[in-house]
Amino acid sequence: MTTIPTIKTNVAAISIFASAGMAAAKFAVGIAIGSLALISEALHSSVDVIATVITWLVVRVSDQPADEEHHYGHGKFESLSALFVIALLYVLAGGILVESWSRLREGAPPPTISAVPFVVLVIDIAVNFWRARALHRTARQTRSQALAADALHFASDVLGSIAVIAGLVLTGLGYAWGDSVAAIAVAVMISILGLRLGRSTIETLLDRAPVGASEKATAAIRAVPGVVGVERVRVRMVGPTHFIDAIAKVPRTYPIDRVEAIKNTAQAAVTQALGDADLTFTAVPVARDNESVRERIMVIARNSGLAVHHVTVHDLGGRLTVSIDLEVDGDMELIAAHDIAHDLERSIREEFGEDVEVDTHIEPLEPELPVGTDAAPERVETIKAALSRFAGGNGAIHDIHNVRVRDTDAGEIVNFHCRAAPSMSVIKVHENVDEIERALRRAFPSIKRVISHAEPPRA
Repeated sequence: MTTIPTIKTNVAAISIFASAGMAAAKFAVGIAIGSLALISEALHSSVDVIATVITWLVVRVSDQPADEEHHYGHGKFESLSALFVIALLYVLAGGILVESWSRLREGAPPPTISAVPFVVLVIDIAVNFWRARALHRTARQTRSQALAADALHFASDVLGSIAVIAGLVLTGLGYAWGDSVAAIAVAVMISILGLRLGRSTIETLLDRAPVGASEKATAAIRAVPGVVGVERVRVRMVGPTHFIDAIAKVPRTYPIDRVEAIKNTAQAAVTQALGDADLTFTAVPVARDNESVRERIMVIARNSGLAVHHVTVHDLGGRLTVSIDLEVDGDMELIAAHDIAHDLERSIREEFGEDVEVDTHIEPLEPELPVGTDAAPERVETIKAALSRFAGGNGAIHDIHNVRVRDTDAGEIVNFHCRAAPSMSVIKVHENVDEIERALRRAFPSIKRVISHAEPPRA
């Protein structure tokens, strides 16, 4: 598979040979017939040869990846090479204008007219037209500023060759000034070309955002699920790559892995919108308008690195009451645990006001990976029979299955599945399952924890 750098260097290399061949032919014929216009066009093509050689060298460097010294890659080498070519063009244009004016003032003899210069110029037009199209197509495909500059050169060569033909025709019709005027026309076209190239190149070096790129990037990021808003987007081009710095708002209740997923989605979105893109995404956590009191409390606890659960909130006539279960290291001294709970309660009051009533229940933190083993089959059957018996008492819960019992250092842990009517509310299911769990723990004091999973009957 041909890579983009290979395509760019191959096209640039072909242009070198084509430019050199046509420049030599025009220069030889121009000297032979004494045509300043043809010599000027040959010199213009010679500058194109120099420019194409530079392009061929530069694209080999500009496509190198970023390194320790060039964090944004090497793409701006293309812009620097374009500035050098522009300087050469203006030096050439100035020299042509001076010589043309001198010939017009002194009345230099007109060139010798024959079929040879016309044949050379027609071939030159055909070659330059083909090269301009090939370079322009490749420049658009690879987003290469250097190749785009080369394509513009060769497009201008077509117009320059047409101007030289017109000057030779005027000379053949007896207008001695035709060749010098054609040379001036070539110089003017070179100057216009340099101005056009200079504008786009300087804009790139000054980090001007490409037209419409910021709007496209903003729209792409704003459309990413989870992005609440976009504060700022900055775009600049380095070679073919859009470097984008974006500051976006995300809900503060989102966990880190969810925010990371949003970043990855945003990168894919701007790449699809702009092509080659490198996104630096800064996520700013914000509180949403529909954020609940419970969510805000969970954020406060998470920001403090605390494990909480069973957050209960009540509104008593405009006054909030909050109850929280706070988990801390079971070996921690009570005074230290109380200080942690006190700091959490103070943070909640700072968020909701001093009149909020906060009660914190302190309990030991469950170990993340308790060592355990599967209980004996006989023990599992005993627990399963007890669960079925307790479930039969209320009738709402039935079909106790998938019962697992594990022995751990903290005590037995029981997991089981059960079924309930599909129309039953979650609250009712929870109340009935809780009743079964409490009955089981009363019957078997060695059971530390019971985890149930309720599901509707099979279809």
